[in-house]
Amino acid sequence: MSNHDFAAQRAATIETYRALSEDGLPDIADVDYFFVPESDAANWDAAVAALHDEGYDCSEVEDEDGVYLAATLQDHVISAEGIWFGEEVATRIALRHGFTPDGWGFEG
Repeated sequence: MSNHDFAAQRAATIETYRALSEDGLPDIADVDYFFVPESDAANWDAAVAALHDEGYDCSEVEDEDGVYLAATLQDHVISAEGIWFGEEVATRIALRHGFTPDGWGFEG
């Protein structure tokens, strides 16, 4: 976790938010944070439990790129700082359990 560049991650989140906000965004939405396992040693159960303790709903998602963990904050405030706050908390937890952040998204 000590090698993770939180400043770069935050900057990317703020830039993405700014680009998306040009077309208008909802005030409140469910925000999904995505994490990919770094290896087969990623501890899914511990990550899900720790994220759940912080208020995230978690699911294992499989698509054409593989399997990843989605951590969702329901009815979350949609702002650059609001999204980043949820992303930073989830990322710190996920990194401890063998996952790497892979973006975010939301549904209104």
